[in-house]
Amino acid sequence: MTNPNYKTPLRVSVSSWALHPLLNRAYPGRPGDPDGTMFENKGDAPLTLLEVPAHLAKLGIHTMELCHFHLPSRDDSYLAEFQEALKSVDVELWSLLIDEGDLVHPEHHARDFEWVKEWVDTATALGAKHARIIAGKQPPTPQNLALSRDALSHLADYVEGSGLRLFTENWFALLPTAEVLNPFLESLEGRIGLCFDFGNWSGDSKYEELTKIAHLAESCHAKCFFGENAVPNRDDFLRCIEITRHADFSGPYTLVAADAGDVWGTIAVQRDLLLSTF
Repeated sequence: MTNPNYKTPLRVSVSSWALHPLLNRAYPGRPGDPDGTMFENKGDAPLTLLEVPAHLAKLGIHTMELCHFHLPSRDDSYLAEFQEALKSVDVELWSLLIDEGDLVHPEHHARDFEWVKEWVDTATALGAKHARIIAGKQPPTPQNLALSRDALSHLADYVEGSGLRLFTENWFALLPTAEVLNPFLESLEGRIGLCFDFGNWSGDSKYEELTKIAHLAESCHAKCFFGENAVPNRDDFLRCIEITRHADFSGPYTLVAADAGDVWGTIAVQRDLLLSTF
């Protein structure tokens, strides 16, 4: 079930993933490989994370999400500096996106659980309102679903009273369809929310499947695909937005994609598309 009191004003948000071509860094930290990075660093970084809030504010965007691998340091001094950068331009850190870890890994689920838990602590220290956790990367067998449910329940217990709410997402092998995702989240009795992503599911049944889960959405990754010459796929983008509007979604729409050749310009295009539907 969803939390009927969990409603926020409609607004545009940006994920640091959309800014990856400018941030151009993935900082170390993976389960079992503390020095490993998710992506190879190539060339210079035109933008630092501390500069992001001010750039978003200039676009009239006052909400953002942060991929865990874009955080250069977890030292208290850096976390405080980033919080001040957010506060100075009135930008809210909506969610820390914990983009690694497999809670149902056949060998290392306990290790990954502890790793995710440490990043949940970081989300709290950052003052994030939420943290998004991968439910699992293995097939949705009864055993794997039970293992993930148990892990997410323990994490929900862990953050109770902290002000941090946890989400998972319609992403990876454990939650491949509405038929699996809906009863899984309902079994968690509203203790774990859903980050609804436009672009994680594809194929002929995409819109039907997204429609079936939209009523559970508390957060939204509004993924716009760009073709040649940075032309957005408006039809797909607007159709997915329409699905959320019919489901009375009222959380932030976080832009998670941009064309590398014109990052800020294509973010502005998506912002305007979104605002035209409000």
